[in-house]
Amino acid sequence: MSTFLSDINGQYAWEKRAILLLCEKGMAYSLNDLAKELETSIPRTSRIVNEMLSEGYLAELGKQESAGGRRPSIYGLNPDAGYFVGIDVEPQTISIAVTDFTGRVIQFIDKIPFSLEGSEKSAMEFCHTVLKELDKLRIDRQQVRSYGVNLTGRVDHSAGYSYSYYISEGKPIRTVFEEGFGRKVSIDNDSRGMAFGEYMSGTAADAGTVLFLNVSWGLGMGMVLNGKLFLGKSGFAGEVGHFPLLDNHQICRCGKIGCLETGASGQALHRLVLEKLKDGHPSLLSGRAEDSITLDDILEAVRKEDVTAIECVESIGATLGKAVAGLINIFNPDMVIIGGRLCVTERYLMPQLKMAVNKYSLNLANNDTIIKVSRLGNKAGAIGASLLSKNRLLNNID
Repeated sequence: MSTFLSDINGQYAWEKRAILLLCEKGMAYSLNDLAKELETSIPRTSRIVNEMLSEGYLAELGKQESAGGRRPSIYGLNPDAGYFVGIDVEPQTISIAVTDFTGRVIQFIDKIPFSLEGSEKSAMEFCHTVLKELDKLRIDRQQVRSYGVNLTGRVDHSAGYSYSYYISEGKPIRTVFEEGFGRKVSIDNDSRGMAFGEYMSGTAADAGTVLFLNVSWGLGMGMVLNGKLFLGKSGFAGEVGHFPLLDNHQICRCGKIGCLETGASGQALHRLVLEKLKDGHPSLLSGRAEDSITLDDILEAVRKEDVTAIECVESIGATLGKAVAGLINIFNPDMVIIGGRLCVTERYLMPQLKMAVNKYSLNLANNDTIIKVSRLGNKAGAIGASLLSKNRLLNNID
């Protein structure tokens, strides 16, 4: 098989990319269907499809249902045409998803110890760590078409900069990743990556407008509006955690006061639990030193039905629900998905969230909006990064 970019950038480049994007969600088409989509002739479409079959990017998937006469062949993506690798970066660990050319997840590894820092050395060590894991999985590096990396905080995907892992003005972190991997790399904010993963293969696969709330240590949002991932003018859209909604006098990590994140996030849950422990509320966590209690400890306490921890989760749910009500009033989305680390508290988080949505949103708006918990769960970030890297490569987007 010849190299991917040379094939797609050669003759019929536009038509080939268009066909690959049409098939991106697992769709299959006959020659007649493709000719209509491309607005070209069937003979020209036949030549293009035959080339893509010989190059290995398309496969014949069977015959189309027909009311009578000869049933035409249908074509879709060839799963063996290559891999896409997505990496989700957390403070102390990374997770990796490998998808085939159709977007099916063939490998997933969670909680690989690694702490990425804002330096070229650390970024190269990150690449080596990922490549070693791929070797363990017996993934042929030469068959990887592109990589996607999810990073927390503000990410300028078009210029390749992360402002949480900033290296220098002259060298974006994406450039270092591309040197380390030897392939095209897409970087983006983790919440956007998760939103894209859910839109392409998760809870929201059939929706058109989706808001994904990433409720982890912080609070972020990814938006798919009318079928397209929304970035904003500078690429920083979705910072819902820093919406000044609350009158709680809490200083946010951004330096402002009253940001939504200070009342609806893992960080907020951690603070609320510590405050209750200090006030003497009974808990499985009572008696422990404050600095030894982590968010994971609190989530485990919730799992064990610790009343104090549950009450704090319910408070988070009510605050988040009020914000979701406002978002529904503004966007009137098909679906709102709650993901991130706190979605494991679904049993206690979601009832309070939905009660607040019913209380504060407009009935005409929320009647058409489905609110769900992420189906991909902790896999959403890595899967989304993989699928987003594929989408951008096919669209020829840096």
